Amino acid sequence: MQALNSLTALSPIDGRYARHCAELREFFSESAYLNARVRVEIEWLIALSEAGFDELPRISDKGAAFLRSLADNFTLKNCEEIKAIEATTNHDVKAVEYWIKNQVAHDEELSRASEFVHFACTSEDINNTSHALMLTNGRKALINKLTGIRDAIRTYAHAWAAVPMLSRTHGQTASPTTVGKELANTAVRLTRIIDAIQTVKFYAKMNGAVGNFNAHVVTYPDYDWEAHSRRVIEERLGINFNSHTIQIEPHDYMAELFHEMERANTVLLDFCRDVWSYISLGYFKQKLKEGEVGSSTMPHKVNPIDFENAEGNLGIANALLGHMAGKLPISRWQRDLTDSTVLRNNGVAFGYCFIAYASLMRGLGKLELNQDRLAEDLEQAQEVLAEAIQTVMRRYGVPAPYEKLKAMTRGKGHMSAEVFQEFIRTLEIPQDAKDRLLALTPATYTGLAEQLALRA
Repeated sequence: MQALNSLTALSPIDGRYARHCAELREFFSESAYLNARVRVEIEWLIALSEAGFDELPRISDKGAAFLRSLADNFTLKNCEEIKAIEATTNHDVKAVEYWIKNQVAHDEELSRASEFVHFACTSEDINNTSHALMLTNGRKALINKLTGIRDAIRTYAHAWAAVPMLSRTHGQTASPTTVGKELANTAVRLTRIIDAIQTVKFYAKMNGAVGNFNAHVVTYPDYDWEAHSRRVIEERLGINFNSHTIQIEPHDYMAELFHEMERANTVLLDFCRDVWSYISLGYFKQKLKEGEVGSSTMPHKVNPIDFENAEGNLGIANALLGHMAGKLPISRWQRDLTDSTVLRNNGVAFGYCFIAYASLMRGLGKLELNQDRLAEDLEQAQEVLAEAIQTVMRRYGVPAPYEKLKAMTRGKGHMSAEVFQEFIRTLEIPQDAKDRLLALTPATYTGLAEQLALRA
């Protein structure tokens, strides 16, 4: 079998694009998952020792510090030790429990408490809470990436706020806008979605095999187990407590998060396609990089490959996110295992997002405005002033203004500025309105576009 490295990796996430996903290993790798499980088990144990049970004295500050150090200083060697135990147990959470017991066996105080490791817990009490911790870190990294993209787009929006550009609704010439305003639209959309991603509440449960605290209550019937679980989840681990579950936390919050991530990616996919098209029209040029080749046979080519790569990987990410959002909230009766294997791909979905975001940022960094091409396009589209003229005619009660301009312009293609100026001079409207129309050009017919761009 070949040794695993970036050239033999099955997935491009760990191969060609590994550098773009490296930070996600800290949050979503098998090692990260085991580390999170160790943390949850330890916080549960320490909290149990503070509950006042005769059989479990309060763990000393020294003992608690040692236990927490097992999670804080978790290493790849520790991970390998747990996997070695799993080779016998064939159960990953039980392997974590046994590993913790092994780590405290040398300490008299902690070894006495060791049977309270994983006390009354089902595996999902540990797993669902671990996933919430991992996603908390993943979300922070995701928001940083999306915010960086939004800020880059916003910077261009402000810089090019006043640069006029021909709109192309339905792919046809339409009322002018500015380059900055079109970029501002995307920046504003992203801002809203970033806020929505940030406000998704993450939930976890620690309530036993079917969500009813059965084992807890039969063992210590007078203790408030629901309040205890809430304290561990909310105060110690920083997640929201879900009081009503089956064996698993139902993952509704994950579906919400993944749908919001899909929305962000859809906005970016839309943006990539638009920028690709504007590059094709010549509105943008791309900075050249020494040594790069655009085509193996056509030396002149400077292809918009970064936006194409981003589009492709955004599509893969959304396919995964959509599947997970639709699948994870569904579990047969109190539990089936279909969610477990899907959840192990959280990092894969994030990975394809990060690959796309890296490509998109690279593409943004290459953009240069081609103002000559923009101006040429506007000059060749005098017909877009028909909207302005007929609307002013409406104000002053000129009969059938829309119909007159339709007959004059529809399907006629390029028309000269002189044709419109001659028509305007014949209009029976106030002279100041006539002068305003005579001074109007496609490049100045941009409404509030500049102000709107600067507000993004």
